[in-house]
Amino acid sequence: MSLQHTLARPLVVSRAWPFLIDVAVGLCGIALFLGILHLATYWLGTPVPVVPISHSLSALPAYAFYSLGRIAIAYLLSLVFAVSYGYTAAYNPRVEAWMIAALDILQSIPVLSFLPPVVLAMIALVPGHQFGIELGVILLIFTGQVWNLAFSFYSSLKSIPREMLEASRIYRFSAWQRFWQLEMPYAAIGLVWNSIVSVAGGWFALIACEMFTMGDRSFQLPGLGSYLQTATDAGDLKALGTGFAVVILLVVATDQLVWRPLIAWSDKFKFEQVESADRVTSPVLELLKRSALLSSIPGRLWSRVEEPIYERLSHTRSAHVVHPLDEGERKPRISAGYVVLAATVLAVVAWGALQAGLMLRSITLADLRLLLEGAGATFLRVNASLVISAAWTIPVGVAIGFNPKLARIVQPVAQVLASVPATAFFPILLIGLVKIGGGLGIGSIALMLLGTQWYILFNVIAGAMSIPSDLREVATLYHFTRWQRWTRLILPGIFPYLITGMVTASGGAWNASVFAEYTHLKDHTLETIGLGAQIDAATSSGRFPILLMATILISLMVVTMNRLVWRRLYRLAETRYKLEG
Repeated sequence: MSLQHTLARPLVVSRAWPFLIDVAVGLCGIALFLGILHLATYWLGTPVPVVPISHSLSALPAYAFYSLGRIAIAYLLSLVFAVSYGYTAAYNPRVEAWMIAALDILQSIPVLSFLPPVVLAMIALVPGHQFGIELGVILLIFTGQVWNLAFSFYSSLKSIPREMLEASRIYRFSAWQRFWQLEMPYAAIGLVWNSIVSVAGGWFALIACEMFTMGDRSFQLPGLGSYLQTATDAGDLKALGTGFAVVILLVVATDQLVWRPLIAWSDKFKFEQVESADRVTSPVLELLKRSALLSSIPGRLWSRVEEPIYERLSHTRSAHVVHPLDEGERKPRISAGYVVLAATVLAVVAWGALQAGLMLRSITLADLRLLLEGAGATFLRVNASLVISAAWTIPVGVAIGFNPKLARIVQPVAQVLASVPATAFFPILLIGLVKIGGGLGIGSIALMLLGTQWYILFNVIAGAMSIPSDLREVATLYHFTRWQRWTRLILPGIFPYLITGMVTASGGAWNASVFAEYTHLKDHTLETIGLGAQIDAATSSGRFPILLMATILISLMVVTMNRLVWRRLYRLAETRYKLEG
């Protein structure tokens, strides 16, 4: 098993220019500090809801900086929330079903449904400062990033081999030690690959979050999302192409400087007995390993605690473990705090239900009939996009995860394509639809695919990479046929990751419906029947009862799918397709 800390492993390449590496790291740290200082100065200034957007090339660096800052902060918030939420759900059976159902509902609600309450609440919370508007936008981007991370971490915790949990108990791990030395390493591969998709989801939400209309109020913040949207509205193809090129440049840079090193770093946490000869590498990671400035910081934190315990865990599979976890000790106990919290939640829910009932009284039968028709149409599009996505992402994802040579070529391209916001492709596709005189009927499914397929692909890649090398070697040794490899090794191995990808892809499809079913392009308005189109129109016109009813319909459909399909598949992944020794 290679759950090992590799900071102490010998470097493959020579330690060249260590001083220059430290200087570069120090300069990056200074630049980060100055950037945070600039953002803080801007956010603490007087609020400006509508900022004029220039299409000049000289304005793009500042817009890129603001957008990257919002996405980065939203991602950090998403990661903290996902780990906390997933951990709580995995280890508290009394609330687990409720928490996962709530997570499934929240990840399926389009960003625009969160828009009015979040933005208005943040402006009221921080009046008189730009920070109120910015915080509202960051939280909206957060809603486009967090859900798949939470599902990934929860799924990883539920699939930890029982013998590893038993070993952590035998060696008397504290909760802190178990978290950092077992749970986080086991979840690392899934978290890294889902982080790529999460940031892509942040880019996806950027256009809707940086420039929007809410009733009689308009908001337009400096950023690449506003730049692309204003260029699209004006039909300025030159500015649109330039903004698109900047987005791709940022995505490529992020891929090489952040994601590729993280993928190489997380590869050491693969659960296997025989270490694979093929390892993911990253020149940037190798350079960072030789930085004395960086190695001195984590070294003091990790060396005294983690490596000795990792050594003991690494030999656990050969030990004769006969002490199962005491299930009785793991049963949660009801405390006064839980009772107070439950009572508070019930009171808030009751008050919200009352207010919702009062708001929904203004909806007519004609409105309700149109909403139900739209719900059916969007439901069919969502599931069609899932089937189409799975049809190509499963074989491609397995091929990338299994074949290192293919992965070196295809994996960076897939990362770049996934990280480029789907909404950046929308104007190009919409221009094509206008030119051929088409509408958004079938075209909306193609637009949904841009926001859903990557969730499945990257989870399948993570699942394929996590299959132990020794199991693959056994399949080769016993001359498994192609059918046997898929039915006995590949599909069972990737199954927990695949379910996570399908669930989050479903939420991505519901989110994408807002853009895929209703959009403006200069003098053209393209729309088709669906809940996404009605949510977009209701947000723009300030018809909050319609917005609320559409959100309720989405929630009802998601809850039904959760109970009938996803919950059963998750249970199957936890019981039958769990990797055990």
